[in-house]
Amino acid sequence: MIEISLWRLGFALIPILMVGWISLRWGGGAGSLWVATGRMVLQLFAIGYVLSFLFGIRSPWVTLGVVTFMIVISSWISIRTVREQRWASYRDALLAIGLGGGLVYILVIFGVIAVEPWYEPKYAISLSGMVFANAMTAVTLSAERFDAERRSGKNVIHARNTAWNAALIPQINAFLAVGLVSLPGIMTGQVIAGADPMEAVRYQIMVMSMVMGSAGFAVAIFLLRRTQSAAVALQTNRGPG
Repeated sequence: MIEISLWRLGFALIPILMVGWISLRWGGGAGSLWVATGRMVLQLFAIGYVLSFLFGIRSPWVTLGVVTFMIVISSWISIRTVREQRWASYRDALLAIGLGGGLVYILVIFGVIAVEPWYEPKYAISLSGMVFANAMTAVTLSAERFDAERRSGKNVIHARNTAWNAALIPQINAFLAVGLVSLPGIMTGQVIAGADPMEAVRYQIMVMSMVMGSAGFAVAIFLLRRTQSAAVALQTNRGPG
């Protein structure tokens, strides 16, 4: 793999500077872009050091701790668009992402790559990030759309079905575009690192299946919980008789 020096890495930031200039002219300011860019750079360097440290430990408890931390944080982030009953929504998101993403994660670790030991950080931590991040995004989309449909007066079933379809749009678009419009990140990274393209293809199929499965399972569980809660609330508001 070709090493990128820090000063050459600076060239990659030139497009961001140009986007910032457009934001200043058209958007009235670029403060959020500069903050986001700064956080992106700092967070990536920080996680690079953290992963280097974790990869050297090789402990099942450390791996489980990192995975649990990812589930807890991603569940909280996933409900950022929810306005009411945030703790109840967090409970639902935690169940959805933990169970839905966890099932897919276990299948991949033990069934697909069958890594030994199972807690090998290079695989266990890296793949968990993909699983739970995509489940998080899908739950966020489903929560936002479900609440929007309910506020507009749609019934619970209609809101659930609409939210389900909306949440899976990014994954379905990615499936349709892969190999034609885009070369996914993990495949590109492996090819650049010198892996055989066909081996990289198999890994990419695994990752995309993993992403769709974790997103779909998490959204299904989350929407089932939201549908049940909405039905109970509706029945309570109607009262007896």
